[in-house]
Amino acid sequence: MKGLKKQQNTMTKLAIQLLFLMLCFSAWGQNTVQFPLVKNGEIASIFIDKKDAEVVRIASVILANDVKNVSGKTVATHQNRAAHQIIAGTLGKSKVIQQFVKNHNIDVSQIKGKWETYNIQVINNPSKGIKKALVIIGSDRRGTAYGLLEISRKIGVSPWEWWADITPEKQQELVLNIENKTYGAPSVKYRGIFLNDEDWGLQRWAALNYEPETGDIGPKTYAKVFELLLRLRANTIWPAMHKCTKAFYHYPENKIVADNYAIVIGSSHAEPMLCNINAEWHHETMGDYRYDTNSESIKSLFKKRAKETANFEGIYTVGMRGEHDSPMIVGEDDTDAQVKLLEKVIADQRQILRANTKRGVAKPQAFVPYKEVLHYYQSGLDLPEDISLVWTDDNYGYMRQLSNEQEQKRSGGAGVYYHTSYWGRPHDYLWLNSTNPVLMWEEMTKAYEFGSQNIWILNCGDIKPHEYNIELFLDMAWNIDAFKNDDSVKNHHLNWSANAFGKENAKAITDLMFQYNQLAFQRRPEFMAWSSVEPVTKSGETELTQYHYGDEVGKRIQAHQNLISDVNEIQKNIPAYRKDAFYQLIHYPITGASNLNLKWLYSYKNKFVAAQGRESASYFATKSFDAFKAIQKETDYFNNTLQNGKWKHIMTMEPRHLPVFAEPTATIPLKEKTSTLGMALESYQMEVNDAVINSYADVLPVFNAYTKNKYYIDLFLKGKDELEWEAVPKANWIIISKTSGILNKNHLEERIWVTIDWDKVPKGENRKEAPLGHDYQLIPPSFKVNSGIDFISKGKTTHIGVSVFNPKLKELEDYKGFVEDKGFVSINAENFSRKVDGKEAKWTTFNGIGYTGNVSVALPRKANSETELEAIKQNSPILEYDFYAFNFGEVDVFLQAIPTHAPNNKTGVRCAIAIDDAEPVIVDFQTFGRSDAWKQNVLKNASLQSVKQIVNTAGKHKLKIWMVDAGVMIDQILIDFGGWKKSYAFPSETKM
Repeated sequence: MKGLKKQQNTMTKLAIQLLFLMLCFSAWGQNTVQFPLVKNGEIASIFIDKKDAEVVRIASVILANDVKNVSGKTVATHQNRAAHQIIAGTLGKSKVIQQFVKNHNIDVSQIKGKWETYNIQVINNPSKGIKKALVIIGSDRRGTAYGLLEISRKIGVSPWEWWADITPEKQQELVLNIENKTYGAPSVKYRGIFLNDEDWGLQRWAALNYEPETGDIGPKTYAKVFELLLRLRANTIWPAMHKCTKAFYHYPENKIVADNYAIVIGSSHAEPMLCNINAEWHHETMGDYRYDTNSESIKSLFKKRAKETANFEGIYTVGMRGEHDSPMIVGEDDTDAQVKLLEKVIADQRQILRANTKRGVAKPQAFVPYKEVLHYYQSGLDLPEDISLVWTDDNYGYMRQLSNEQEQKRSGGAGVYYHTSYWGRPHDYLWLNSTNPVLMWEEMTKAYEFGSQNIWILNCGDIKPHEYNIELFLDMAWNIDAFKNDDSVKNHHLNWSANAFGKENAKAITDLMFQYNQLAFQRRPEFMAWSSVEPVTKSGETELTQYHYGDEVGKRIQAHQNLISDVNEIQKNIPAYRKDAFYQLIHYPITGASNLNLKWLYSYKNKFVAAQGRESASYFATKSFDAFKAIQKETDYFNNTLQNGKWKHIMTMEPRHLPVFAEPTATIPLKEKTSTLGMALESYQMEVNDAVINSYADVLPVFNAYTKNKYYIDLFLKGKDELEWEAVPKANWIIISKTSGILNKNHLEERIWVTIDWDKVPKGENRKEAPLGHDYQLIPPSFKVNSGIDFISKGKTTHIGVSVFNPKLKELEDYKGFVEDKGFVSINAENFSRKVDGKEAKWTTFNGIGYTGNVSVALPRKANSETELEAIKQNSPILEYDFYAFNFGEVDVFLQAIPTHAPNNKTGVRCAIAIDDAEPVIVDFQTFGRSDAWKQNVLKNASLQSVKQIVNTAGKHKLKIWMVDAGVMIDQILIDFGGWKKSYAFPSETKM
């Protein structure tokens, strides 16, 4: 009986589980309905109301073409005879949609009256002859268009199918799983791009290739741009405005095309009232462009444009700057006079708009406090509250200012104007996309949090090659809630890569691009000449060291060679129909950036080794020139071969012909009469020699048992004849990567690495001793084990000293912190020993940004600042780092932060630090205006500050970092006892 009862219980449980599964599948079936777009020879049709907006018709045609490109089948449009139909329309504009809503009790409360919102659902047997209708209901014309193009996304068509040639994957059948879902409203109301600095790419491509009948960026080109924006769910454009391009309104058809595609026209900070001053202001007939002396003439232009655009969607930039992105010219130089004049300009512009607007219709207006205009605004400019404040970055990706609590209450709201391309000082970056997407995510989510939710505009140059960052920017603007965490960008890139190049390649491509972005964050490729603009200067000396810390130039060479190797390997796995897309989106940016780096890195290497008399100087000169030729070759392919010349003239390898893009020069040493073995050790600019007394260049830096160092020795040929060399370690605990070799014209130098077998090296004795050779790294003169390596060539022996610091201290046996090495302690901020949360904020880690790929950041951003020392200690979150010092005394604590700006005048970019129980010392990273400090910060993507502290004894210590202002991002820390040598980045972590 017990067995029977147990069996009955088991059956009951199985029945319950089966019932649960049936209910789950039933629920799933109710939520997701299959809709056959193309199946078993049947093809669905697309039906729209002919009286609906033109953009709805355009979107339906785009979708029909997409279906044909994927399946090869032609979709009937504007017909309602098929058994399966896509029926799309706008509430209040489409009679058929109104009938569907009424006849099928469709709940439209989530979309009615909303901005750019749409619902997609399937209705079974909606009427006689129709088995299934895929119904798309838009709240407005753009909502309906976005809904239609959502279907294009679902069948695998990329928004970049034309602009980056992401050819859709062919599918014989297209069956969609449709969920009854409402999309929108978007997070940001107006979302779009600014076509800028188009002189060397987009304008030439349009004028000479795509639209030669216009000879300019005209209606045909803009139609393609507008289609891209629709596919990306964008709605706004600031048209191209350089002098090489005629003004947008010069071509009457441009505004018609924009309206057909439902694209809102705006204009940049230098183009008031939709007027392109560069192209439309003529001094001969219109006089000076000065509002204080020639306002009537200027107002005439404003009135003309307001009248011309009265019946079209536009965002009117109010205010005024000078010509060519320059400050406004006024008779009085004082700020008060400039502010008053700007207030009059805005008042007049608003009066003009009122006179050319139907009663009850509001014309969106924007004020862009860019460069000097930000100073005017900060000086008390009275700005009507219905005008949107469009905050700008500093041209290098860091938001200058955001709305404070009072500004966040403005009825006009706020927005963002952000750059991923820029022409100006301290240096342009117009060629490639080198803006770190995680930085853009951090700054944009911050802007949104501080109320910038009305307008987002991205300055993306020529569109190409900014494709990924454009899509990321606009996806964030569409749904910011999908980007809440620091891993959101990596997940977005994984999905983007999978959609473009297959799931099997997504991780490799994403990892590759994150490596590229990290290298570009450390130094953009366009900044590798260490030159500047305004005025343009020749190339300068690199700050990358070639002899300290493993040779920064050499390590960067290796990193970029790895990128090129990796991108070529990945390319082999890309299907043939996507190879052109891969070339544009991944291959060219990687190889272009890497070869520009290599050109300069090999050039710096050439000059350095030539000064040491190395024959290899000619090799590095050749490598530099090879990199230059590789860029030429790839750019020629992009323009002339790719897609049979579709993109001819779009890509230039030398925007503005700046020195960074120039053909490299070379330095060649005079030939030696006889060949000798040259040697250069890590940490010395001077090569090993017998002529200079006490050069100290014949002893390797001290090996530290707690950091397990490795150091290099360069062996090089001086002279032209072949020679052999041999290396003989004088102790069994010295390990060298190679013990013999030959140098000749085909192998001019060799780098060998020296490491230590720590299981064999004896313990150092605790006794004072004379320093070995230079021994300038501040390792205490005790616990040393000394030996060396003999290098033998042509009968001559050269002894290189090897010194090991090996105290085997008991207190360090299980130590987990950082340790001093050669007179410094180097720390990556994310590797804290412990952290303590504060009263309002806590430290967290952002991945994918910074020199190390991670930064520590204090959040939430709106936590109150703490500036009083006692309040800092009591309320602020703390990062703690355990470190062990072999020396003591006064030290410099260097902190490297991401060079952000304070969101508003009620906060800053500060933290506080102390060693052990010392009082906190506030560290301020804020810069103002376009100062020299700011220029250095944006060129390096780093803000470096230091404070003095005392390490009172050798032994264990604790470094503490408190938040002062929320949002501050700490990248790296270096505690310098006096041993840090000149380098671009901090040395590698000295962590046990």
